[in-house]
Amino acid sequence: MPTQLPKFWLAVLYAGIVAGIISTIVQLLLWWTFWDALPSILYRDARFAAAIIFGQEVLPPPATLNWQIMLIATWIHFGLSIIYVIVLSWLIHRLDLKNSLIMGVLYGLVLFIINMYGFVIIFPWFVETRGLDYSNCPRSVRCFCSGSV
Repeated sequence: MPTQLPKFWLAVLYAGIVAGIISTIVQLLLWWTFWDALPSILYRDARFAAAIIFGQEVLPPPATLNWQIMLIATWIHFGLSIIYVIVLSWLIHRLDLKNSLIMGVLYGLVLFIINMYGFVIIFPWFVETRGLDYSNCPRSVRCFCSGSV
């Protein structure tokens, strides 16, 4: 059993990184397809994420490229992806494939609700990411990807 533990953490790390990459690609494709706001919407969302660490002083426009903000937002993005994978792996580790997939879908929906409505209570500036703008979809995609990896 002790030799299984490093393999587990390595798998969690890889799954979290892969889920983070896939969700980023999907989000960029959705923005590119449905919005004419790239790259400003990317910079805006990066500032939203970085404000978790830096505070609200990084939020005011203009939403331009700032490498420090992008780096912090990237760390938060991948950190959350890895945490989500850890929780999902705990939820599904004793389930068969079919039930694991069902649990992954349900988990993704719960995470979507938590991200869209729970985080807004703590970080109110994320309310701007809600709506019918299709940019919210990849948050749940990250969860579904982590379940399938």
